[in-house]
Amino acid sequence: MTPPAANRPTKVPRLGLRANLAQFCLLVAVNALVGGMLGQERTVLPLLAEREFGLTAYTSALTFILAFGATKAATNYVAGAWSDRFGRKPVLVLGWLIALPVPLLLIWAPGWGWVVAANVLLGISQGLTWSTTVIMKIDLVGPDRRGLAMGLNEAAGYLAVAATALATGYIAARYGLRPEPFYLGVAYAALGLGLSTLVVRETREYARVEAAAHTARPDGRHDHLHARLTDRQVLVQTSFREPALSAASQAGMVNNLNDGLAWGLFPVLFAAAGLPVAQIGVLAALYPAVWGAGQLVTGALSDRAGRKPLITGGMLLQAGALALVALGDSFAVWAVAAVLLGAGTAMVYPTLLAAIGDVAHPAWRARSVGVYRLWRDGGFAVGALAAGLLADGFGIRAAVWVVAALTAASGLVVAVRMYETHPRARAG
Repeated sequence: MTPPAANRPTKVPRLGLRANLAQFCLLVAVNALVGGMLGQERTVLPLLAEREFGLTAYTSALTFILAFGATKAATNYVAGAWSDRFGRKPVLVLGWLIALPVPLLLIWAPGWGWVVAANVLLGISQGLTWSTTVIMKIDLVGPDRRGLAMGLNEAAGYLAVAATALATGYIAARYGLRPEPFYLGVAYAALGLGLSTLVVRETREYARVEAAAHTARPDGRHDHLHARLTDRQVLVQTSFREPALSAASQAGMVNNLNDGLAWGLFPVLFAAAGLPVAQIGVLAALYPAVWGAGQLVTGALSDRAGRKPLITGGMLLQAGALALVALGDSFAVWAVAAVLLGAGTAMVYPTLLAAIGDVAHPAWRARSVGVYRLWRDGGFAVGALAAGLLADGFGIRAAVWVVAALTAASGLVVAVRMYETHPRARAG
């Protein structure tokens, strides 16, 4: 006789990549679609600002990145809190609903204000969808393979950014800047919403299982970080007080500051040097392609070698790559710089997320991820504003030099302030 449903034993979720492989792979695919929504803009929008809307001031042209970065940063924080309160899946589905009108607005925009409005929606959507896929993968895999999980997540997203940037560059070269390049975004949004609604499963219970089995570090470093922290306490710990969390937050912000520079000004710099749109598309794709593919290696490597060496080295490598962009004047030199910039970012990006997951207690980890991503994606807004003002006042190359110096300084902050967060690497 089958027992009543109320009396049946509840199946306890099993943590681990192998135990949850199907759902994990589905979330990787969903995050690739999230990245594709961002990639549709990387090549086309900076050129659209200048050629169709006549924006000659860099500060004005970069308002779309400012709008995107500010809204994505704020939404990241909300996404973390909502994921704890309402569950991960509802937040993911909401993000895709908000993404649906973005490519249509870009296709039909009669003025630059429409483009900015589309990027407000894109920022909100990316904050909800990308944050949630990060949190859900951390939920599923448990502590041992966190670096690998973040590497796979970020690799999928940024390989899709690269592939879409490359594809839209070739489409724009053949058919024009609008509307054809943005048809990809329409398909991505529809597919992402369908998969998230019909196939993705809720993962919040996995975090509760990990929290129940959570043990303190043997060195006692996290003893002050109790399971029950208020939202304000999580914000303060992640942003300022806890050394590893705060070091990761500032590094994430500077990383995306230089990405905002690359997104908004590199295509204009390359065009001013006489490169055709197809070559600009290759350069716009090369950086996130190396970034994306490299994370397949660096995420797992941080599980063995530790988080701190990769973060410090990656920030310094990015600084050197930016200096090479400022010095360069040809496709070949800029291609080398793009590869180096992508490699440095690959060392940093999944490792920072893994470090946050190492330190934050499972009970407030989603909120801590949200705070970290608030700072990290705030770098887009800061980068767009600072790079625009510097480029208008002193030229694009001067803006690149300043950002290179800030990136190097950020790496030194990590070297001084951050401790090793991965217990196994620290013990070794």
